[in-house]
Formats: sequence, C-alpha cells, structure tokens
Amino acid sequence: MKKAILLSVSLFTHFLFFLPSIFATQGADTVKVGIYVTSIHDINFKEKEYSINLWLWLKYKRPEFDFMKNLEVPNAKTFEKSYATIDTLEDGRIYMLMKLQCLMKGNWKINNFPFDSQKLRFTIENSQYDSKELIFSIDTLGKHYGKFFMMGWEKDSFTIKSEINQYETGFGDPALNKPQSSYSSYKVVMAVHRQSWELFFKLFLGMYISFLISCVCFYIPTDNMDARLALSLGSLFAVIGNKYIVDSSLPESNSFTLVDSLHGLTLFYIFMVIASSVYTFKRHKEGMISQAIERNKINGLVLLIAYMVLNTWFVFKATYFEAAG
Repeated sequence: MKKAILLSVSLFTHFLFFLPSIFATQGADTVKVGIYVTSIHDINFKEKEYSINLWLWLKYKRPEFDFMKNLEVPNAKTFEKSYATIDTLEDGRIYMLMKLQCLMKGNWKINNFPFDSQKLRFTIENSQYDSKELIFSIDTLGKHYGKFFMMGWEKDSFTIKSEINQYETGFGDPALNKPQSSYSSYKVVMAVHRQSWELFFKLFLGMYISFLISCVCFYIPTDNMDARLALSLGSLFAVIGNKYIVDSSLPESNSFTLVDSLHGLTLFYIFMVIASSVYTFKRHKEGMISQAIERNKINGLVLLIAYMVLNTWFVFKATYFEAAG
C-alpha cells in the first residue's frame, strides 16, 4: 500500500513539473524539420570531437523565426552554413534549405576500444523563441542518411525526436516570474558500433611481438642470465612504449579499459618471465641443473597458456558484451 502511494505521489509530481510546458505548447506554431546526413568524419577521440555534414530543411509560417540568424546547435563546438536557400510554398509557409558543416562535441565510451559502440547526437533549437511560440515536428518522409555516411562503422539505429528542453534559468529575462524557461529541440541520435579486427592488430601488434620475444627466454640455457634479462627488459620497454602510443590517441578514462587490461597482462607476464629466469638461474648455480631445466619448461608452458587464456577472455568479453549492450 505504501509503495502504491509513493508511486502515485511520484507520478503526480512529474505531471506537475511538465504541466506548464504542456499548456505552453498549445498555442505554439509548428516548424517541420527534416535532415539528411551526408557524412560523419574526422573522429577525434583525444579531443572528444567529430565532424558532421548534413542537409537541414525547415517549413514554418512566421518569418520572424528567421533560422538563418536564430539557428542554434547546442552540442556543437562550431558550425557554419555552406549553402542556404529560402522559398515560399503554395500554402504560404516558408521553406528553408541549408547545408551545415558542424564540429560536434563527442562523449566517447572507450572501455572496449577498438570494439566500441558510440552514440552521436545532433540537436537544434531556436535561440530567440521558446516553446510557448515554437514547436518542432519531424519530417519523416525519405531516408535521413546516406549509404556511406560513416566509413569504418556500422549503424545500429538512427532516432529522431522532438522534445522540450527545460532550463533552470530565465536567462536574465525580467518578464519571467520564475527563473525557468523551456525551448523546443529537434534531436537526432545515431547509434553506431565498430568491429575492427584490423585496427586491433594494428594497435597491438607491437605488444604481441614483444610477448613472443619474451617467450624466447625459455629456450635460452638457464645459466645464461644476461641474455635472458636483455630479451625480457627489451620486451618490457617495447610494451610500455606501445601503451604510450595507443593512450596518446584516447581521452583520459577513470575506468580500466581493454587497452589497459591487455597491456597490464603483458607487462605482468614479462615480469613473471624475469622472475622465472632468476629462480631457474639460482637453482642452476646451486647445482640442481636438471631441476632448473625441468622447472624452466614447466614455467614457460604454464605462463604461455595462462597468457593466451586471459588474453582471449579479455578480448571476448569486450566484443561480446559490447555487442550485447
């Protein structure tokens, strides 16, 4: 009973919050908006940005809306109109067509990079007219993107919706009783994913070569400590260098990513190779040569199998759970 009461109170509170917007939009003029995305390119993970080229058209009655001056793209760093034309339809509405080139802000998820899924967002508003006077509607005719609008990625969904954005500020307007305002927004959400085994091996080839070089240590006689250490240390620095190169193209992350897991696993493996070399060298110097040789073979086999199993698990988890998500 208590849960039912709490649920009713919660729903009623949400209704009261959006009630002003519902009544405010009843007298608003409708602007019909359509979009056609031609390309998404120059994806920059480090700077958290990407470029998008698209055609945007709007149909509306009131000339004062003037989207040539009042068009706003809230999630863009910069945008420019490379082409624009204005015409009048038979029913008296204004028809505006423009081509936009936008540098957008991206919020990248890199936990499973390079097997990552991303959501790219594009939003427009009118900077001068709020939801009391202007409401966007969606032009659903035709397709909204080109066949090759994003090379190297596969599209999961392309969603368009019209919403009311609530702002807890009046932007300094003295006519408002409360510091609140609402603007109609036209939003596009493009969900894409990448299954790039070519990029994966391009990024981690150096790391795997270093791993194979460190495996050679187990074929060097157990009493040749200098050669073993030279190979192990060379592999160690190569893996560290590879990690710095990969990290330089990615933004900062507070979580442990696939890149971190694979490099961390390889570094730990090389450390275990060094520890094994020290152990077998000590046994050899103590006169237990046959025991040192046998232990060297066992350590090499166990470490190799453990590395391959864990490496396969990390990659499988990244590809499977990213696809499932």
